[in-house]
Amino acid sequence: MMKVLGYAAKSAQVPLAPFEFTRRDPRPDDVVFEVLYCGVCHSDLHQARNDWGISLYPLVPGHEVIGRVTAVGDQVTGVKLGDIVGVGCMVDSCRQCQPCQQGLEQYCEQGNIQTYNGIDPHDSLPTYGGYSQTMVTTQDFVLKIPAGMDPSSAAPLLCAGITTWSPLRRWHIGKGSKVAVVGLGGLGHMALKLANALGADVTLFTRSASKEEDARQLGAHHVILSSSDAQMAEVAGTFDLIIDTVPYVHDINPYMSTLTLDGTLVFVGFLGDIDPMLNTVPLILGRRSVAGSCIGGIAETQEMLDFCGQHGITCDVEMIAIQDINQAYERMLKSDVKYRFVIDMASLHA
Repeated sequence: MMKVLGYAAKSAQVPLAPFEFTRRDPRPDDVVFEVLYCGVCHSDLHQARNDWGISLYPLVPGHEVIGRVTAVGDQVTGVKLGDIVGVGCMVDSCRQCQPCQQGLEQYCEQGNIQTYNGIDPHDSLPTYGGYSQTMVTTQDFVLKIPAGMDPSSAAPLLCAGITTWSPLRRWHIGKGSKVAVVGLGGLGHMALKLANALGADVTLFTRSASKEEDARQLGAHHVILSSSDAQMAEVAGTFDLIIDTVPYVHDINPYMSTLTLDGTLVFVGFLGDIDPMLNTVPLILGRRSVAGSCIGGIAETQEMLDFCGQHGITCDVEMIAIQDINQAYERMLKSDVKYRFVIDMASLHA
């Protein structure tokens, strides 16, 4: 076992603080890497504060992890010492069920093993995330970061990037497609970049006119004020896909009539009940759908990283020291970040 320093929430009521814990001894198929950068996701805050009622303490968050390989097991292939690698939201799955066999480990029927706040089925030990010095992960869930990609701004690709890439691929978005994005935050800004790079005609739905300039710089061709009945009427029957990135309860009914025949609105940011209730008339009369999508499989995530490497795409980030994580959480609650915090883990030793 190796001792590791990190930052942890020791209960829902206290701020994150330094925490020493142990990582497992590497297995033959394990990759050991020094954590260089770790993105800060809204789910980190929710888990740290037990907003979903499933948190296991002490809890070391972080599932957008970039590091440099320091050791490999004797069964490891394709990864070598010094490589820059990443780990996203999962570190294992059953590997046997139908979703896993299809490369959709995020939908593992046994439940994928979360990068943190999970239990490793091999040793029954808790998993701890990337707010730490070192990680040990099976090679099958380690991703290669393309050469030349900035590792600091690549970190959020492992959650925000793949969360928006997966529905774009699932609904076959490409040249000629019309895509709209609801919400301009960590997920939304990546959806704009990726949809644009795939060749789609891209629109941002927003309630704030002040976001238009940023949206266009990020890849939006059009910006629609969702609070304007006139503007919403102008785009009726337009979109093949709407990616809804908003992380809180909101009314999706106004968006349904903007979908084309067979169009789909897909949730990627909100967990919970739709409120107000969904009116089914636009669905029935336009054969429209409401769907959900969860991150992406390992192969799909590597595909996304390679695509981003080819197109020069990374996240827009604000770098912070680990000592500023609690203030960053408060700023996230106020949407005071463009568009993702990333921790420089060298600060852990400051």
